[in-house]
Order: sequence, then C-alpha cells, then structure tokens
Amino acid sequence: MDMLQQFQNRYVSNGYYKVKIEPYPKTPWEKFKRVVKRSLNYELFVGLKITLREMIRFNIHTVQYPKEKLPIGPRYRAIHRLLRLLESGNERCIGCGLCEKICIANCIRIDTKVDENGRKVPTEYTINFGRCIFCGYCAEVCPELAIVHGGDYENASEQRAHFALKEDMLTPLDKLKEQKEFPGFGAPTPEADRLIKKTPLAY
Repeated sequence: MDMLQQFQNRYVSNGYYKVKIEPYPKTPWEKFKRVVKRSLNYELFVGLKITLREMIRFNIHTVQYPKEKLPIGPRYRAIHRLLRLLESGNERCIGCGLCEKICIANCIRIDTKVDENGRKVPTEYTINFGRCIFCGYCAEVCPELAIVHGGDYENASEQRAHFALKEDMLTPLDKLKEQKEFPGFGAPTPEADRLIKKTPLAY
C-alpha cells in the first residue's frame, strides 16, 4: 500500500515547485484591473521587446522585389535550360527520350526526326511547368547534358503555352559564349573553349 501511494504522489522529487496561479477574474472590474496591472508591470513590452528593438534600428532587412533579388545557390533547381554544343552551335539533345521516360510528373513531350545528315534531332521539346515538380531526374539521366536546371525561377504567365516553349529554354546562338556549363560529371573543363577545334561535321 505504501508503494502504491508513493507512485500516486506526483511531487516526489525535490526539484518540483508549484506555480502560483492567480484566480481568474469574474467581473469586468476585476478584468480591467488585471489589464492595468499587467501593463504597468511591463509584461506587454516584454513580449514586444524584439519587435520594438527592430523598429528603432535603421538597417532594413526588406528586399525590394522585383528590383532586388536574393542570391540563389548554384545547384538550385529552377526553370530548365536546353544547351547547345560549343563547337557547332547545334542542340545537344539527341532525342533519346530518357528524360521523357523518367519524368514522374509526366510533363515532358518529345517528337524527333532524322535530318539530312542522318542525325536524330528533336523537332518538338515541351515541358509543362505547371505540372513539373522540379525533381531534377531529367537533368540527371541526360547522357549529353543537354537539359539542365537554370536559375530563372519566375515562370508566371497568363497563358499555359508559355510554360512549355522550347525557344525560351534553348540557348540563343548569339549568347552561346555566355552559356553556363553544369559543374557535374562529364561537364566541359574551364579550358574547353581553348582546346575545342571546329570540325567539318555538324554534330
């Protein structure tokens, strides 16, 4: 019996102490007195200490978006980019369809044809960014590093067709020198431009 009473006692340890809880006010006058008492005891300002401290400071942490943008990481997976070959300017995509097969959101569509040089090239390459979950599987499985994730994360539009335009993802020919390479396995070295020689084959 003594053992049972010992377990029923919730205050066995010496480290426990009871919190003094004031009785809840019942009348409006008692409620008013409690509000005045807590205000005069600076309890209200203790909770607003951090807010009041930040208000009197002159350094503003607000970013004036869209004029100012926070920097993003180099491995951030945003809107896709279709890269070109540095030596010929042709598209890197060989139309293998691996990105279309591995896409778990089922948002990639590819149509291919064989050109006059016997090379399989994509005629249509669309990505429905309204369904894309930006998992990065398409970029990881691409054997030619043709599709990568860029840093553009603003894809708002009034038309759904703007979410799937190949021309917006493909690197323009006049900006081929500005094309950023993916710093992963199989990517060109920083000295690739000096070592590349133009060949007669347009591949």
